[in-house]
Amino acid sequence: MTAENLISFIIFVLVAFVMFTIGIAQLLSKKPVGFYSGEKPPQAGDLTDVSAWNKKHGIMWILYGTAILFSYGILIFTGDSMWYTLLACGGLMFPVVIMIWYHNKLKKTYLK
Repeated sequence: MTAENLISFIIFVLVAFVMFTIGIAQLLSKKPVGFYSGEKPPQAGDLTDVSAWNKKHGIMWILYGTAILFSYGILIFTGDSMWYTLLACGGLMFPVVIMIWYHNKLKKTYLK
């Protein structure tokens, strides 16, 4: 493994670990969690089901951590092609768009 691969591996794993940690913390939280977009988390009284809200947000962050690791796998196993690099970058950015959409869907579902 080259130094560049080792450094990128460490960075991807650390970032994925942060996402996994956020997801697990949200899964275990008793209070309503936020999306880290600058908006304040809803109050417990504003939600129809706090547990489901937290669970779905936590799973969303864990899946994002998985997408980060998958993107690293694309880079490592496909080489230095520009197209694969774009695909891997898309694998990091596209899930964020999906997460924003899903968060808004959860707001419509769980907010009173």
